[in-house]
Amino acid sequence: MQLPNYQPDRYQSLFADKVTHALKTLELPDAPEPERFESLPSGFRLRAEFRIWHDGDSLDYVMFPPGDSRNPQRIDAFPIAAPRITDTMPLLKGYLTNSPELRRKLFQVEFLSTLSGELLITLIYHRPLSDAWHECAVGLADHLGCQLIGRSRKQKVVLNQHWIEEAFDVEGTTFRYRQPEQCFTQPNGGINQKMMGWLLDHTPTHATDLLELYCGIGNFTLPLASRFQNVLATELSKPATEAARWNADINNIRNVEFARLSAEEMTSALSGERPFRRLAHLKQPLDQYQLNTLLVDPPRAGLDAATLSLASHFDTVLYISCNPQSLADNLKSLSNTHAVTKLAFFDQFPYTHHLESGVILTRRSA
Repeated sequence: MQLPNYQPDRYQSLFADKVTHALKTLELPDAPEPERFESLPSGFRLRAEFRIWHDGDSLDYVMFPPGDSRNPQRIDAFPIAAPRITDTMPLLKGYLTNSPELRRKLFQVEFLSTLSGELLITLIYHRPLSDAWHECAVGLADHLGCQLIGRSRKQKVVLNQHWIEEAFDVEGTTFRYRQPEQCFTQPNGGINQKMMGWLLDHTPTHATDLLELYCGIGNFTLPLASRFQNVLATELSKPATEAARWNADINNIRNVEFARLSAEEMTSALSGERPFRRLAHLKQPLDQYQLNTLLVDPPRAGLDAATLSLASHFDTVLYISCNPQSLADNLKSLSNTHAVTKLAFFDQFPYTHHLESGVILTRRSA
């Protein structure tokens, strides 16, 4: 099976259609003309996962149509994936086919790659992983030159390390990132760099501080740190927070503090509703930060009511959204206090209906 929506010859028109639909959804008659950032038409996706379909001693990568879990479609080619993934897929399939130990009750394969060509593969099983599996897996990792993890119920076997390293060039500076397995990372590396650059282009240097919610592994945190006196960034995931601290340290960025809090908890802390021990490590008390700018990159559901209320008190809100509908709902809530001064669309997911948006909101004059 080839991907049914993969139409590289129509890429630009498909992107244009998505932008048109997003503009209708957002309903922003006074917004500036949006900037549009195209993706590569192929080889852009740095993450991929496939179910494994067994037929006797052979196996195939398969995917299921949306809403149809009983109709596996064999994947013969996956041209949207990064070259490191597409080059490895047939090699991995051949090795697994010839290894009864590695293919037995193998359920799923996950790939995580980088622009720099590193690769991490996770093999997921419906059985415990034994010493025999470990020995065979070491040979597979050496053969493919990648990091390898095995997973089964209540078991995780890491052969060497559970992360890979990425490098992004943004405005002449290279930022290194540790990307752990199962932590969220932007799937389209080229578009991610464009989002970083767009935020920097429209964020002048401030003598104040930045609050970032949903910071993940520090993807936007690190480049934006150069624009502010201090940055306070929050993320609920413990592995992502740990990676963010490592990323700031390896890039020699010293004006960022990370806190493992949800957006709701951070809102509660700033309002003085309750103290959090997870903020005790901050170099200065929370009320001494000059938090005039807010950066959010929320999940598809967008911002909750409490966080929207918090955002309404900031002079500037930098909003990265993966869902135009929830963004539209949030912008309606913020329209009384803020105006959209910059708008951009980033084609993070070509050949799908998904579209990434960037919005900069500025507080209206009293």
